[in-house]
Amino acid sequence: MPHKIIAIGEILWDLFPEGAKPGGAPANFAYHAQSLGAEAALISAVGNDPLGNELLEVFRSIGLSTRLVQRCENWETGTVKVAVDAEGIPHFTICENVAWDRIAAGPEALDAAKTADALCFGSLASRGEFSRNAIRTLLENAPPRSLKVFDLNLRAPFIDKEVIASLLPLADVLKLNDTELPVLADMFGCPETDPRRQGEWFLRHNKLRFLMLTRGPQGALLLRKQEPNGDIETSDHPGFPLDAGAIADTVGAGDAFTAVGVLGFLAGEPLERINAFANEYAAYVCTRPGGTPDILEKFRAMFGR
Repeated sequence: MPHKIIAIGEILWDLFPEGAKPGGAPANFAYHAQSLGAEAALISAVGNDPLGNELLEVFRSIGLSTRLVQRCENWETGTVKVAVDAEGIPHFTICENVAWDRIAAGPEALDAAKTADALCFGSLASRGEFSRNAIRTLLENAPPRSLKVFDLNLRAPFIDKEVIASLLPLADVLKLNDTELPVLADMFGCPETDPRRQGEWFLRHNKLRFLMLTRGPQGALLLRKQEPNGDIETSDHPGFPLDAGAIADTVGAGDAFTAVGVLGFLAGEPLERINAFANEYAAYVCTRPGGTPDILEKFRAMFGR
């Protein structure tokens, strides 16, 4: 039976100079989880407008369920202006007061949460109280066995310590990158300066079981708390560096990594295998434009699909 994965949060149009592409970290994550063999769905919201209609149609066309995406009459579908620098790094200008700021924990969403093997949520969709309350409600109604995955996803100006402090205790898994970790460490008074020690500190001072730290072309560090003794297992992978000419953009690479990490953790895969596969998969995504590219068959087969 495939794992049931729920992604909660923003879905939107990424407005690149060359045109619009569907996006949002939860949507990218759900797409990659589905591509790797999970049964994935989105809990989000779009406007009752042409952009919303087109966005839902695009997600359906790539095989992603939209049955849990709500329609908001008086709120426009979200958009983000994306500028990509010479190294393929995206820079975002995120519109406010849009449909995904009005996500509701309705009956269908609650029913889905109650049967999920994992729920992935982020800090960006919690920027407003309405969606933040819905996210908390969905997480609190999920079964204890389900994995709650916090994809930090810091995006200025929507970085709020109180919001992050309210979400972190709900998480079993924390995913962040090497620019976000020092911000989080400073925010919560972590005394360590080495990234591995910082990750260990967060595992020991929260109910976290698994931490994923991505470092772009320098690979990733994974830390898993072993049960019942609490020892911390570590995997440090150097990554798969790409020539600059091979990189289309890095949009969605972190979300692809998260999908591999979550499914690997649920499957009980060795940490080294999870890290190697996640790095290879994320590197591939960087060679394709947008966050939801076509996936090679060799990747689909990695978890036995």
